[in-house]
This record gives sequence, C-alpha cells and structure tokens, in this order.
Amino acid sequence: MLEIKDIYKTFNKGTVNEKRALNGVSLTLNDGDFCTVIGGNGAGKSTMLNAVSGVWPVDSGAILIDKKDVSGLPEHRRAHYLGRVFQDPMTGTVADMEIIENLAIAARRGKRRGLSWGVKREEREKYREMLKEFDLGLEDRMSTKIGLLSGGQRQAITLLMATINKPKLLLLDEHTAALDPKTAAKVLELSDKIISENKLTALMVTHNMNDAISHGNRLIMMNDGKIILDISGEEKKRLTVEQLLRKFEQVSGAKIDNDRMLLNAD
Repeated sequence: MLEIKDIYKTFNKGTVNEKRALNGVSLTLNDGDFCTVIGGNGAGKSTMLNAVSGVWPVDSGAILIDKKDVSGLPEHRRAHYLGRVFQDPMTGTVADMEIIENLAIAARRGKRRGLSWGVKREEREKYREMLKEFDLGLEDRMSTKIGLLSGGQRQAITLLMATINKPKLLLLDEHTAALDPKTAAKVLELSDKIISENKLTALMVTHNMNDAISHGNRLIMMNDGKIILDISGEEKKRLTVEQLLRKFEQVSGAKIDNDRMLLNAD
C-alpha cells in the first residue's frame, strides 16, 4: 500500500543551517499494516510523514501509494489517498462549525459538489451511530461547535473525519502528544478500533516507547534521517522498552539522550 524508495531531503541547502532530514529512507507497508514510528527529535519521523503527504517534495527517490507514484503530486492532489491526524487537536477541524458540519465536509472531500448544501437525514443517523461508538456522549451533541469541545473530544472527531472515507493510508503524527494520559489512552483505543475495523494501512509517529510497542503489528525506529530498526511479528509482541533501548544502542553505537523519549519509557 505504501512504498518509500530511497528518499532524501535536505533543508537549507548550501547554508550554515543545512540539515539532511532524510538520508536514504526506504520502507514498504503491506495492505493492512499498522506501523509505529519511534525516534528522538530530528530523527526524521515527521519529515517522512510530510514527504508522504506532499507537504514538501523530496530531493530524490520515489513515493508510491497503492502502486501509484505520487512523488510529483502536490499536497492537495495526494489528499484523495490519505487521512491525517496532527498533534494539535485544533488542527484538522473548523472550530466555529458544528460537529455534524465538520463530518459532512470530511465525507464530501474529493467529491463533486453542487450549489445545494445540507446534511440529509440518513447522513445524520450514520454520523450519530459512528459517534456513539466513541462512548464520549458526542452523538447527542452534533449541533455543538467544535471549538467548545475538549482536546480529546476534538481529536476523536478529527480521527473520524480522517477515516470517514476509508483512505488508502492513515497518517497519525503524534496525535496523542498534546493530551493528558487518560485521554491519550482513549484516543489510542479509538485509533486501534477504527484501523482494525476498516482494515486500514497506518503509520503512527510517537515519542512514547510503550505506545510504539503496544500498538500496531510493526515498529520502526529512526535516527539521523535513517531507519535503523524494523521489528514486526512475534518479535514485536515480545518486545520490551528495555530491549528496544538496548537494540538502539547496539545499532546506533550511542545511548538515547532524548528526554522526551526517556520520560515516556516508564
């Protein structure tokens, strides 16, 4: 479903601030893979997701989604294939519009639109059932403005909006990092449920080693713009944080010195 072929990306070329963010990254995800991506600041995690979504072009290499080369497509042309949830719960929704209006906009993304605009009764019932599964009471608040919701509720809505049309690939960019631990756990539970029930292919970037191990069927670790570890199957199921730290040291020749990752290792 996703093929990343030897991609490179350097920012601020030819200046004192030159930074090679991606250094020959290659990755293949099969249909239905749920891959978590772990690594410290500057490892290349979000840069890789931004390259896939077309936020900026890569310097070289190729990106294929469902066997179609999207390397030359701008961000808005790739949106047809992708669903994305960002770290900031304020991103991805329209604050001064109602829950139901946000969901309707997401459902119509990429489709032709006429002059009439409205939410039909069958749509309303469909959205109500979807929201009811979240167990957050949102099914009875569909006329509430998104901006009045809590961060967790808003992120849950964003997750539903990103997956309502069953994208070829779902990108989760540290989508629980801004939430408190209890709310983050709930949103991760919802993520697992949606990905599993819809058989989606997903990439989830995180700084939390426990979350990277506990979710998905595959884990990759990035460092210095490269993928240095790729763990799946039974090995991933048996993996512990201590083993992951040890593997990182063996492969990179250094210890993890990223405070944010170490704080989330307990």
